[in-house]
Amino acid sequence: MSESRFATFTELLRARTAELADEDVHVFLRDTADGPVAEHLTYGELDREARRIAACLQSYGVTEQPVLLAYSSTVEFLKAFAGCLYAGAVAVPVPLPGEAGRDKRLNRTTAVLKDTGAAVVLTETSAAPEVALWLARNTRSTAECLVTDVAEIGDPEVWRPVAARPDDLVFLQYTSGSVSEPRGVTVSHRNLLANQATLRNLLHTTREDVFGSWLPYFHDMGLVAHLLHPVYLGSHSVQVTPLSFVKRPLRWLQAIDQYGVTVGGGPNFCYDLCVHRVKDEQIAALDLSRWRLALNGAEPVRAESLDAFAERFAPAGFRSEALRPCYGLAEATLVVSGGEPGTPHVRKEFDTAALEQDRAVGADGTEEGRRTLVGCGVPVDMDVRIVDPLTHHELPPGAVGEIWMRGYSVARGYWRRPTETVRTFRASLNDEESNFLRTGDLGMLVDGELFVTGRLKEVIIINGRNVYPQDIEWAARTVSPALTFGAGAAFSVDAGREHLVLVQEVRGVGSTELRTVAQKIQALIGQEFEIPAGNILLVRPGAVRRTSSGKVQRTLMRTLFLDGVVRGEYEVLTPDVWALARAEDVLFGGDLLRPEGADGGRRW
Repeated sequence: MSESRFATFTELLRARTAELADEDVHVFLRDTADGPVAEHLTYGELDREARRIAACLQSYGVTEQPVLLAYSSTVEFLKAFAGCLYAGAVAVPVPLPGEAGRDKRLNRTTAVLKDTGAAVVLTETSAAPEVALWLARNTRSTAECLVTDVAEIGDPEVWRPVAARPDDLVFLQYTSGSVSEPRGVTVSHRNLLANQATLRNLLHTTREDVFGSWLPYFHDMGLVAHLLHPVYLGSHSVQVTPLSFVKRPLRWLQAIDQYGVTVGGGPNFCYDLCVHRVKDEQIAALDLSRWRLALNGAEPVRAESLDAFAERFAPAGFRSEALRPCYGLAEATLVVSGGEPGTPHVRKEFDTAALEQDRAVGADGTEEGRRTLVGCGVPVDMDVRIVDPLTHHELPPGAVGEIWMRGYSVARGYWRRPTETVRTFRASLNDEESNFLRTGDLGMLVDGELFVTGRLKEVIIINGRNVYPQDIEWAARTVSPALTFGAGAAFSVDAGREHLVLVQEVRGVGSTELRTVAQKIQALIGQEFEIPAGNILLVRPGAVRRTSSGKVQRTLMRTLFLDGVVRGEYEVLTPDVWALARAEDVLFGGDLLRPEGADGGRRW
C-alpha cells in the first residue's frame, strides 16, 4: 500500500486497521512483581477503541481543541491518541503529574495544562485518582478527567467520522527547556506524513521491521519514531517502561532479543547505561544479531559511547555498523539526518583550538588538542544551511554556525506564541530566502555530512574561546567512579566577567571525600580545557534537571543556581559568583557572611 496516497494520518490509520485487523500494532511490557507481562493490542482493537473514545470526545465538542493524554501504559495511550485523531481533536502527550515533579513550579504537566487551556484530560483507571487530585489542586475544576479504559465510556457505533485536512493539527509536542514556559510545537498531518516518509527513506524501514523502545510517549523520538512509524509502515512496536529501563537496562535488551526487534534506540546516555549496568553473564544470554538499527540521537553522540557499546555487546551478536547516529528536533516533527544503514558511521578528528573559533580544521597527529566528532548523516528531504547567527548569512562548508532548515516536516510554529513563532520559524537568510527554522543548534557540513557541535545559547565563552558544556561534563565524570552515573550541568554566569559553573551529581561518597572530588574536577578542567574552574557544586543524584529523553537542562540549571534553588552538598565558589548566587545569605544575624578559605570556597 502506497503511503503517499493518504492526505492525513487519520486516513492512513483507518486503512491500516482495516487491512491488518488481526495483527499486533503494539506490545506493552508492564512491570509486575513476577516480571514483565505483555499486553498486546491489534490493529482491529485499536480501531474499535479509537472510535469508542472519539465518540466520547465528540460529546465534549473538542474538535480542533487540545486534549491532554496522561498514561502509564502505551497500549492505553495509543488508543487515546487514535481516539483524538478520529475525533479531530489535537492530542497533547504529557507525563503523569506524579512523574513530572511534585514542586508545582517545576511541574511540566501543570505548565502544559495552563498553556493549552485544555478542557479535557484523558487517562487510565490506575492513574485516575492522581490525575483528578492534580486537577483539583491546580484550580482547573472546569477540566474534565475522562478514564478511557472503562468500556462504558463512549459507544463506537455512534462515532461520526471527521473530515480532516492536511494542515489540521495532529498533536502538540512540548519541547524541552524550562517547564515554567513550555512551548508546544504544532504538528500537522502534512508535517507528520512528510517526516514519516523521511524516516522510511533515511532508515530504509519496511513492514518487516519491528520497533523496540523504552522512551516515553511524550518525547518526540519515542512518539514519532517508535510508536507512530510502525503504524505508518503497517508494522508493530514493543515498549518497556522508562522506569524499568533506568532501573534495569537489561529489560530493554531482553525485549529486543525476545521480540526480534530490528529498529530501536535513544539518547547517547542509554548506551552508556547498558555498558555499565549489564553483566557479562547477562550479555552471554542475549541475541542482538537481528538489531540492525540502533538509533542514537536527542543529545550529543559520543564516539567513546559507540565504541564501548559495540565492543561490550559484540558477544551477543551486535554489529557495530548497526549504530546509527542521527539528528532531529521536535520543531521539524522529528528526524532531519542520519547515515546510510549497514555502513560504518562517520567520525572525524578536528583541531580543538580551531573549533573554539568556529572553524573546522583537521587535527594533527598528536592526541592533544583534538576533538572527535561523530557525523549525524546527510540531511534527507530537508534544505539545511549553516548560518552566522548574528548576520543571518550562510557560511561555507566547514564553518561552524547555527543549523537552519526548511521543508515539509517543519512545523508551523508554537501554540499561541506568535512572536516566538516568527522569530524561530520565519527566519530570513541572506536577506533573500525566507521561512527557515532556526534550530538553536551549532554545527557544520563537511562533505555533505552534518556534524552537531553544541547549542547556541549553551556555548560557554571564556577568555574569547568557545567551550562546549557537554565536553566539560563528560570530562568531569572521569575523575571518580562516584560520578560515572551522575549527570552534570556546565554553564556560565556573568559576575563582572564570564565564570564557569559545574553542577555535578555524586553518589556513594562520604562528606569528608567531597572536597577531594571537587579538587580533582577543578584540576582536570584546568588541565584539559585551560580555563579556570572555580565554581563546583557537588549535588545529590537527581538534582540536575533533565528532559524526558535525558538531555541536561543547562539553561534551567543556570536559572535555579542564580535563584539559590540549587544547593550543593559541597560547594566551591569564587567570591564574585558567591555574591551573585548567594546574595540572600550575605546577612546572617546582622553579620556579613563571607566565604571560607583562601580560594573563596566554602562548604554549605
